[in-house]
Amino acid sequence: MYIGVDCGTQSTKVVVVDVERGVILGEGSRSHGLDEGEHGRREQAPAEWLAALKGAFFQAIERSGIDTKQVRGIGVSGQQHGMVALDADGVPVYPAKLWCDTETSTQNNDLVARLGGEAGCLEKLGLVLQTGYTASKVAWLRENHPDAYQRIATLLLPHDYLNFWLTGERVTEAGDASGTGYFDTRAQCWQKEVFAAIAPELDPDRVLPRLIQAHEPAGRVCPLVAQELGLHDDVVVSSGGGDNMMGAIGTGNITQGLVTLSLGTSGTVCAYSPDSVVCDSAMVANFCASHGGWLPLICTMNVTSATTKVRELFGLDLTAFGKQIASAPVGAEGITVLPFFNGERVPMLPNATGDFLGLTSLNMTQANLCRGVMEGATFGLRYGLELLGELAAGTSQIRLIGGGAKSPVWRQMVADITNTQVICPEITDAAALGAAIQAAWCDLHQEGVTLASLCERLVHLNTASLADPDAGRVTAYEVIYQRYREALAQRHGI
Repeated sequence: MYIGVDCGTQSTKVVVVDVERGVILGEGSRSHGLDEGEHGRREQAPAEWLAALKGAFFQAIERSGIDTKQVRGIGVSGQQHGMVALDADGVPVYPAKLWCDTETSTQNNDLVARLGGEAGCLEKLGLVLQTGYTASKVAWLRENHPDAYQRIATLLLPHDYLNFWLTGERVTEAGDASGTGYFDTRAQCWQKEVFAAIAPELDPDRVLPRLIQAHEPAGRVCPLVAQELGLHDDVVVSSGGGDNMMGAIGTGNITQGLVTLSLGTSGTVCAYSPDSVVCDSAMVANFCASHGGWLPLICTMNVTSATTKVRELFGLDLTAFGKQIASAPVGAEGITVLPFFNGERVPMLPNATGDFLGLTSLNMTQANLCRGVMEGATFGLRYGLELLGELAAGTSQIRLIGGGAKSPVWRQMVADITNTQVICPEITDAAALGAAIQAAWCDLHQEGVTLASLCERLVHLNTASLADPDAGRVTAYEVIYQRYREALAQRHGI
């Protein structure tokens, strides 16, 4: 039995996987609070992650019906980019600044300039720094909270922090490290020159975690945690990774030819590459995968976070929200929504706000506003898909994951807007499943068990979720998507 953990923005999810039988035995979930403030501040207390992990773990175990002593391994997926700065005792010196925090845009712009612009970033890192990456968060802490900054003994990412709690080891792997902004994604090593530009007082050999390979264990569950969770002391904890990397594993996207698209709080589009890539757009992140190779990726910041804003504004539950969208025509009768409530990364607009355009006394209905925000979020993902260029060209199928993937209306909308067949894995929260699969791979690697064989055994597609593009709606959306692009050009010069 293997445990998969996914620590996301809104909740932590846990799955119990029986690898031998190829089934999910139990799932659990616990929500997190989010501290939001002016200027794009979005933070969380790491202690909330630990409480949520433990609550979700025991819920999943109870639902699975297994004895905790049967667990052989744990894998952890975490929201990317979050800054977890610890003191010498392993206590956070400041709340974790999250991937969706845009308060550090000034520091990011300064770092990009000091590294020689986009060309300099690509030369040193293999990607261009974005607001939201860890680098500008560290620079922000240095400028705004010098006392906390000076107490930093360790800099971790969210999944690294959970591994640290489980094992006592300070390690990371190339996939999640790719999103720090001080990691060379081509050579797959820390970029100490860049780190020195960000945090000149900190010794990278002291504060940065040790890099391990994707198939290597982060360590074993330490005795105190094993006792608290009811586990054996020899339970292996895998290297883990960022939620996008684990989501790729959890959808079987470990070879070329597939695209994984996530409809979560944020949205991501990624495609596997065996080689490091240089894309035409700086918005495509040349991230490493958490199973070897690379996972070029784009990330939009407003997906279910945007649709939830409108849904809650009208006091609708998910079923009523879906009915409103289904009742509105394609294109929401001329309403175009730029749903940049949290700023935006793709397109690169960290200080943008949301816009509802084309409103009239005739089309301003609840149904049209609901459909418009969902279309706007999906257009942003198509925009990102196009940036992947040849990596996504000719894709025969999109594997759709995340909370939004549970909506039949949204699945069909993605198929129609991208003109590509869409299907969901049976487990749409694929990051937790991917973490469990990686844990099994790590534990069984020396026995010759391959990641491909584990994915074949455990990644099951839900045929009932299949959505083929409708020719009429595809044609209609081509016109409406161009309307969205024209709105971007008029409002933001893009």
